[in-house]
Amino acid sequence: MRLSRVAVFSTVISSLAVAGCSTPVSGQGSGAAAQASKPAGAGCTPIETREASVPEQRPAFPGQTRVCEAKSTVAFDVTVVTTGLVKPWSIEPLPDGSLLVTEKPGRLRIVSAAGELGPAITGLPEVDARGQGGLLDVELSPAFATDQTIFWSFSEPREGGNATSVARGVLSKDRTGLEQVRVIFRAQPTYRGTLHYGSRLAFGPDKMLYVTLGDRSDKVMRPQAQQLDSHMGKILRITPEGSAPPDNPFVGKAGTPPEIWTVGQRNVQSADFDSQGRLWQVEHGAKGGDELNLVKKGANYGWPLVAYGEEYSGDPIPNAVTVKEGFEQPVYYWDPVIAPSGAEFYTGSAFPAWRGNLFVGALREKRLVRLVIENDKVTGEEHLLTDRDKRIRDVKQGPDGALYVVTDEQAGEVWKIAPKK
Repeated sequence: MRLSRVAVFSTVISSLAVAGCSTPVSGQGSGAAAQASKPAGAGCTPIETREASVPEQRPAFPGQTRVCEAKSTVAFDVTVVTTGLVKPWSIEPLPDGSLLVTEKPGRLRIVSAAGELGPAITGLPEVDARGQGGLLDVELSPAFATDQTIFWSFSEPREGGNATSVARGVLSKDRTGLEQVRVIFRAQPTYRGTLHYGSRLAFGPDKMLYVTLGDRSDKVMRPQAQQLDSHMGKILRITPEGSAPPDNPFVGKAGTPPEIWTVGQRNVQSADFDSQGRLWQVEHGAKGGDELNLVKKGANYGWPLVAYGEEYSGDPIPNAVTVKEGFEQPVYYWDPVIAPSGAEFYTGSAFPAWRGNLFVGALREKRLVRLVIENDKVTGEEHLLTDRDKRIRDVKQGPDGALYVVTDEQAGEVWKIAPKK
């Protein structure tokens, strides 16, 4: 798929200079300008130099946090494709060069390649848009070119509260509405809260749909991230019809929802598959504990028993440790946090130097984070778009190799990042 053109409302040109402490990345292609930094403490300054929220905590292995800055000889233009979106949450490129965008209040729109903002698509179910809720992620069917089916997640109002649900529908021929709409999954239990819904959707190479869920934040709900009778604080794996595949790790375990794939997540709003077909997630941690994790079938990622960081109040997380046998360690963590949302492994040809890198939107830090990953460890980190001072909610690679982002603002925007002309 290839995107054609984008009307320029405004342009910001950014040039990224090469730094001195970097070493070439292998496997990036002939002549690629990618650079990877040495682990922190190996003769260069770490990218994060501020005081940690929890300075007494120590990483479990070298390079688990505060790696050195990765810089690349990449020059790019940022063009504003469209403005006037209300709290956009997800962006998904379409084959014809247009873009599907969700708005948190409950609207799904198509933005044309020329930047025209289409009307709200009809047929979506009601959402509970209070707090962190609303219309959340959108994902194309693996066979979208022929079946025109899309999937989306949303906080569904229910008797007694709400919870994250996943629905599917077929885009009408005129692209103004959704047909054959049905909810294929409802997370349980229902809870009267407004926080930590997750949720990203990602189809794997196995054609299964992976759904990330939050723990619902409140201390009374947190323990459910470790309980196998609840969907809260889990990553799920379901078929496109919403059922649990028979090879899921907890199928047949009494009292356990068969959709569960992993356990012990806090609030995952970033997930993507790498070139090897492996799922990675970036998780909102507590204060000083955002995490990058390589997702493994049936694994336990610790929350709230094993975690970096502390409560927002500054108190310790009750009864938590940073390392414990039987629990997965994050590949990387941030302290202070970036507040991650949206992630994309870059595979395109527009930026050869970035191929294989993971891009992560940062809400709190208002930037786009680039991670260089080698042998399943982060070896370099770069912060892009810091001059724009906008909360970045989602990032996706278009068929043209450009990166597309949406900003989490009341007057949200779509940006295109393309090679400098």
